Amino acid sequence: MTPEPHSPADRSLPEEAVPPPGCPAHALGPGGARRLYGPGAEDLGTLYEKLRAEHGTVAPVLIHDDVPLWAVLGHTENLHMVRSPSQFTRDSRAWSLLESGRVGPDHPLTPHFAWQPICSYAEGDEHLRLRGAVTGAMSTIDYRGLRRYINRATQTLVNRFCEEGRADLVGQFADHLPMAVMCEVLGMADEYGDRIVHAARDMLKGTETAIASNQYIVDALTRLTTRRRAQPEEDFASHLVNHPARLTDDEIREHLRLVLIAAYEATANLIANVLRVILTDPRFRAQLNGGQMTVPEAVEQSLWDEPPFSSILGYFAKQDTELGGRRIRKGDGLLFAIAPGNLDPRVRPDPSASMQGNRSHLAFGGGPHECPGQDIGRAIADTGIDALLMRLPDIRLDCAEEELRWTASIASRHLVELPVRFEPRPPQDVTRRPALRAPSAQSPGWLITTAGPETGRPETGGPGTGGLGTGGLGTTGPGTNGSAAAGLEAVGLAAAVPDTAGHTPTGPGTDPGRDAGPRPRPGLWRRVLRWWRGN
Repeated sequence: MTPEPHSPADRSLPEEAVPPPGCPAHALGPGGARRLYGPGAEDLGTLYEKLRAEHGTVAPVLIHDDVPLWAVLGHTENLHMVRSPSQFTRDSRAWSLLESGRVGPDHPLTPHFAWQPICSYAEGDEHLRLRGAVTGAMSTIDYRGLRRYINRATQTLVNRFCEEGRADLVGQFADHLPMAVMCEVLGMADEYGDRIVHAARDMLKGTETAIASNQYIVDALTRLTTRRRAQPEEDFASHLVNHPARLTDDEIREHLRLVLIAAYEATANLIANVLRVILTDPRFRAQLNGGQMTVPEAVEQSLWDEPPFSSILGYFAKQDTELGGRRIRKGDGLLFAIAPGNLDPRVRPDPSASMQGNRSHLAFGGGPHECPGQDIGRAIADTGIDALLMRLPDIRLDCAEEELRWTASIASRHLVELPVRFEPRPPQDVTRRPALRAPSAQSPGWLITTAGPETGRPETGGPGTGGLGTGGLGTTGPGTNGSAAAGLEAVGLAAAVPDTAGHTPTGPGTDPGRDAGPRPRPGLWRRVLRWWRGN
């Protein structure tokens, strides 16, 4: 092992060695370690790069109250830590500073590391029992039906502001869509509303009312657990209740809370980050428009560049070991630094290069505690963003990029608001069943089409038309039947729209006298795309 003159477990220097407030060296704490809080830590991304230059892949740092910790900055080192349960644990009871009383229950970051009887902190057989129940319940999720619900929830949210021509895509969309979907997945759709969204956001901010907000969510999950014990249904909570692991009511409630809050926070940040890049980076948007990138690929790129959780506190050494050339002592705490790990120059020599097709980022962790709900988060982001851009293809930023603001903490960076403008549009009927008839719009001159079997008009269901292309932004545009009609009909949620000949398509709620014969079967490409979108 490489000997180290400093270990985070060591006692700090005398108080007189600490620079006074306002001193240029105030960002440095006892032993010369850099603080991840206070003055000098406003831009943690820049600070992490300074630490990498000074110390390499594992650096000594200080968190609130000058508590020493190791920040793991290397991609390889982070993966080794999370994949080595024999050396490192998530059980904070192994932290020597917590055991000695150096870190008390009143520490500002206690909610991030306080031990709970859930799978995230368990080990061995207990971890297998609890984790098995969670993954078993998740395996029952019908992702086709889930994408259908995400699509409908997106249209419902857009209906709230589509007539105004402007919106805040954080407060009116990104913060709401994940909660609406997760409430449906868990089996508590009746609990979804502005209040539970506010409670989740308030709890994560750590405000003065955070405890009351947390209790509101706990009470809702307690009611859900009681209902599903008495009357199981086909939802996540019921499968968790009936799993052979036989979880107690407290264990069920806490795991429901874990899944709800983790999926909500991560996915809300992910959606906001992807939309921000689309609206501020012309090259990124051009790739989507031109078909060089799909929305799922855009989501993966964002998971590399700006992961929803920038770091996780923490992991703890179970024995003396070595990591990144540093001597780690038993009981030392380590920060799983996701954002700087994704920027490790050994795996990304050029941070601006595209990472398309590469899913080896750290955004969902790894090893035995890898995020079990990552597919749900991807589905919400992929489907929700795609449906939003289909509905509002002319969306644009309504402020200067420099005016965007974030709230940042050691764990994450959350966009405060994302104001946008677009052409006002009428609401959609989200209760109408998906229509099988292709939108009756005049095809662009360059489009190769086939004659419709009944009317002789061309069908426009091929790639690059009507919003059913490869996930890009080109959902409607010049040559289509209005900026909304083609895209809306494509997802089967629009009301009937007159075509270029003055006719109105048949379907629920329209004149049943027209086209009395059977409808033509849609082409293979259209059927595949409808299946992919859950329609």
